[in-house]
Amino acid sequence: MDETVAEFIKRTILKIPMNELTTILKAWDFLSENQLQTVNFRQRKESVVQHLIHLCEEKRASISDAALLDIIYMQFHQHQKVWDVFQMSKGPGEDVDLFDMKQFKNSFKKILQRALKNVTVSFRETEENAVWIRIAWGTQYTKPNQYKPTYVVYYSQTPYAFTSSSMLRRNTPLLGQALTIASKHHQIVKMDLRSRYLDSLKAIVFKQYNQTYETHNSTTPLQERSLGLDINLETKFKSGLNGSILAEREEPLRCLIKFSSPHLLEALKSLAPAGIADAPLSPLLTCIPNKRMNYFKIRDK
Repeated sequence: MDETVAEFIKRTILKIPMNELTTILKAWDFLSENQLQTVNFRQRKESVVQHLIHLCEEKRASISDAALLDIIYMQFHQHQKVWDVFQMSKGPGEDVDLFDMKQFKNSFKKILQRALKNVTVSFRETEENAVWIRIAWGTQYTKPNQYKPTYVVYYSQTPYAFTSSSMLRRNTPLLGQALTIASKHHQIVKMDLRSRYLDSLKAIVFKQYNQTYETHNSTTPLQERSLGLDINLETKFKSGLNGSILAEREEPLRCLIKFSSPHLLEALKSLAPAGIADAPLSPLLTCIPNKRMNYFKIRDK
């Protein structure tokens, strides 16, 4: 086994909490049950890691095997990344094609490999008709950096893909091109939707939610109405016991507001009961699931 592969596996295992290690190794399915039984998981973690690396060396683990272990770790710890949502669309008059997962993976990988000499692409399918993709980027002159990959979650036969935010923004157009062509779409756009929690994003884009928000001046359910963002919204800052400068400010304050929660939809429902916002909630907040946006800038008319 190559030294770089051994180091890659070692770093990945060191990230895994001990109470999850056995579960993740079994999901990896690279080491056999008999091999895992030879490991004393009650030892110090350094000793456990050394033993596991030795077993991987015996089986001659490859970079693909190591990448798969990393994907499984990320599936257990999705919240460590910030996820963006991309929406694809067909061209005018284009029919919906039958999806072939093998063809998708081959096409996606070829597009990246033709554009970049050094790139590692790995896949793992899930039971939800989704495929997790891990991309370690290199350049024409440097090997792929296995420690700064991009993760993509694509749900087959849907126009949506979720990607981990990456510092390598120069690769975003290429990634979009690979997704669009491999999934047989015409174009792709980035949505104003971002979160650390994939389940919340999926619930919004696939409309898998039960919306019970109380809205301003209307008894019509939000799903039956079209809300615009160009509304008159008065926002006041609540002061603490000692008052605050912002609470007494007369001039409008221009800012970017960030809402963060493990489950955004449930958090919105809890704003009024928690006393964080007055009821009924502003359409600026209740439009989030309908508009499929969770970040936007408030500007003067």
